[in-house]
Formats: sequence, structure tokens, C-alpha cells
Amino acid sequence: MSAQSTATGGDILRLILAILLPPLGVFFQVGLGLHFWLNIVLTLFGYVPGIIHAVWIIATRR
Repeated sequence: MSAQSTATGGDILRLILAILLPPLGVFFQVGLGLHFWLNIVLTLFGYVPGIIHAVWIIATRR
């Protein structure tokens, strides 16, 4: 048996923020760490890589 995790209201809000402003979604998930700064760089290189990274961070971090 595997444990299933469900999305909370906070997760949904962070995902919406990750689509609108990817670094903000990452900030609310992990704070001002490495992933935040990496997401800023990815977003500057292209909006889509920033979104992909932000959604990945939000989906995998608990």
C-alpha cells in the first residue's frame, strides 16, 4: 500500500502563484533558499522553465 497525498488549499494557491509569478510560488514553498534563486534565473531565461521548476518544487516538497 502506498500513501496518497492530497492537495490542500495552500498547495492550490501556490500552484496558481507558480503559474502567474513562478518565483513567488517557490518562495512560499521553500523560502529564500537555493531553489528560489534558481527559479529567478530560470524565469529570466524563459517564463516556461520558471513555471516548470516552480510546479515541480511545489509538487515534490512537503
